[in-house]
Amino acid sequence: MVAIFTRSITDDLTSLVKQIDELVAKNEEKKMASFVILLSNDADADEAKLNKLAEKAGIKTGKEANIPLTIFDNISGPPNYKIAEDAEVTVMLWKGQKAVVNHAFAKGKLDKAAVKAIVESTSEILK
Repeated sequence: MVAIFTRSITDDLTSLVKQIDELVAKNEEKKMASFVILLSNDADADEAKLNKLAEKAGIKTGKEANIPLTIFDNISGPPNYKIAEDAEVTVMLWKGQKAVVNHAFAKGKLDKAAVKAIVESTSEILK
């Protein structure tokens, strides 16, 4: 499971989501899954941002989605996940019930190299 929590949508985030979406599709037999949660204080306004991300990345939505795009109506995120307050993007990779990789990026720090590192780290949950 790849969980992507974000407080904003950038081109690098869109690239990450597209690549993870493709990995989920390629690893269906391994039951790889993922979701994106936009942390928001204005869910109604931010829904358009998620729709734009899906369109730009060519991601299916609805029942056909490989990677659901959702909004959590609180910029702090779900309390059980302990999302760092200064992280713009947090990516957690789980194998079963255990988090095996956790990437957190301050504002502007998710770049092409970071996206590549995250995508490569998915090998940890596909073993």
